[in-house]
Amino acid sequence: MWIDIAQKFSDKWDFTHCIGAVDGKQIVMKASPRSGSTFYNYKVTNSIVLMAIADADYRFIYIDVGCNDRASDVFGKSTFQKALDNNILRLPLPQPLLNRDRDCPYLLVADDAFRMQKLILKPYPGKNLTAGHRIFNYRLSRARRVVENVFGIMAKRFQILYRPIQLNEQKTTQITLACCTLHNFLINNTDAKRISQSELASGVVKSVCIT
Repeated sequence: MWIDIAQKFSDKWDFTHCIGAVDGKQIVMKASPRSGSTFYNYKVTNSIVLMAIADADYRFIYIDVGCNDRASDVFGKSTFQKALDNNILRLPLPQPLLNRDRDCPYLLVADDAFRMQKLILKPYPGKNLTAGHRIFNYRLSRARRVVENVFGIMAKRFQILYRPIQLNEQKTTQITLACCTLHNFLINNTDAKRISQSELASGVVKSVCIT
C-alpha cells in the first residue's frame, strides 16, 4: 500500500517517496455548557480538530478527530505517531532517489506547524532561500496541498462543515467521522480525476479554513 501511495504522489505531484500529506482542520461547534474554555481556540470559536493524512487520490488514509489541541499536537498524541515511533507501520525500506546513490526514507509531508522529526518533511523556513530551496518548497507545497484539497472537497459535499455545528463535542465527532467515511466511499466509487478537476476548479480549496 505504501509503495502504491508513494508512486501516485510521484506520478501526480512530482514528489517522490511521499506516503501521505498531513494537516489539520478546525471543526467549529457549539460547546456544551460545562466545557468552559476546553474547546476554545485561537480563532475565538469552539472547535475540535480533525487531523488527517491523505493520499494522492484525495482519500483519507488516517484520521484522528475529537481533540481540542492544535493539529500538530494532535498528531504528536495520535496512534499514528505511536505507530511511527514503534516502527510497526511496515513502511518500505529506504531506497535511493532517481539517479542518486544515498538511501532516502519514505516520508509524510507537512507544513511549518508540525515539529520536525525523522519521517516528517517540512519546507525550508525563512525568506532568503536559495533557488534550490525555493524549488523544493514549491514542490513540497504541491504535494502537501492534497490534504487541504481533501478538506475542501469534503466540506463542499457536506456543507454542515461550512458553519458551526450546533451539537456537543461527542456528536460533532461522530458527524465528522461519518463525513470522512462517506467522503472516501464517494472517492472510491467515482472518477477521482473528474472530481479533482471539477470541484477544485470551483474554488473549493479557497473556501475552507485550514489550520
